[in-house]
Amino acid sequence: MRALDEAEVGRVGIRKKGVGGVRAWMVVDGVSGETQVIEAGKHAIMRRTGLPARDLRILDPLLSYPSTVLGRERAIVINLEHIKAIITAHELLLLNSRDPSVSPFIHELHSRIIRHHPPHSHSNQNDDASFKILPFEFLALEACLESACGVLDNEAKTLEQEAHPALDKLTSKISTLNLERVRQIKSRLVAITGRVQKVRDELEHLLDDDEDMAEMYLTDKLLQQTSSSASSSVDVDVDLDLDLDLDLDDDHGAPPEISLEAAYEDPQNAHSSIGRESHGTRASSTYTAVTKQLDVEELEMLLEAYFVQIDGTLNKLSTLREYVDDTEDYINIMLDDKQNHLLQMGVMLTTATLVVSAFVVVAGIFGMNIHIELFNPDVAGMREFLWTVGGSTAGTIFLYVVAIAWCKHKRLLE
Repeated sequence: MRALDEAEVGRVGIRKKGVGGVRAWMVVDGVSGETQVIEAGKHAIMRRTGLPARDLRILDPLLSYPSTVLGRERAIVINLEHIKAIITAHELLLLNSRDPSVSPFIHELHSRIIRHHPPHSHSNQNDDASFKILPFEFLALEACLESACGVLDNEAKTLEQEAHPALDKLTSKISTLNLERVRQIKSRLVAITGRVQKVRDELEHLLDDDEDMAEMYLTDKLLQQTSSSASSSVDVDVDLDLDLDLDLDDDHGAPPEISLEAAYEDPQNAHSSIGRESHGTRASSTYTAVTKQLDVEELEMLLEAYFVQIDGTLNKLSTLREYVDDTEDYINIMLDDKQNHLLQMGVMLTTATLVVSAFVVVAGIFGMNIHIELFNPDVAGMREFLWTVGGSTAGTIFLYVVAIAWCKHKRLLE
């Protein structure tokens, strides 16, 4: 009975896990580079990263979303080819970590973190002071872009190496097998071109919008928000001290232009309202102030480098597409030429049939069952028979030559 209860509990747990959308996420620490796999649901990831549910749908493997790079207040959402990740200021959450194609990306990101955050010692503090450490979100974003662009570039090179021999073989021999190979290559070319174009359009969109790039400065926004909250708390304390000082100085006579009636009536509420008002004003303006103060030149240079790389891949695919189109045009010209030769042969055979019909008419006339001197078995009759057959044959050949010459004169034949 206890075994059945435990099995039932296990099944219920599995059902709850499936309903809750619990998935395996690999978490990469932004300082040490250590990785760990956690089981987390959608709501847990939303609380951890501050992302809305619609942004998490972009990473859903069951849904087909194009390549996307989104900058949010506390995280960056990456959906580039095989990379489906969420980048925060301190860590990276990778969804499809069990995919074999993602393993090189994980190793590369780990090595980048180790290179940019080496163990410091007292001897190299002066050297490190002149070295600017790249924020973790840019480090992870660069690794994602490098992995996605590298995969697309490798696929483009592989396709190019397979396409040229197949197209050259098709031009030398047109067969069903060669045509099928070229058809498969063209289908792959169209698919890869679409994927590369989507990545290029996403990078171009980011480069054209400074506000979207400013959204990706997670570390700087976090520092500025922390300093803003600290300064707001300091301002509230200063306001409280100022109000208390004014309250104490009222016995000695306050200036007539300063009115503190509300503070006298309820000093605590007045002080708290002043703090809430100042804090609310700063909180509402924190987002716009952060985005306006950030300089996006660093991120723009990073994105431009990979934009040039993906644009080069797209140009390479465009050149291959032009080569395929030129090959198709050449094949069509060859087929048209063969069709023209077949048509010319048909004209020649039709002309030969026409002129031979004249000889058949002559043979039919003489084949009639009539008695003339030409059919006499003597020498004179045989001589006349041969002259008739020879004359008909010569006349037929002459008519054929005249007909072909007329067709060439009219440019019906080459």
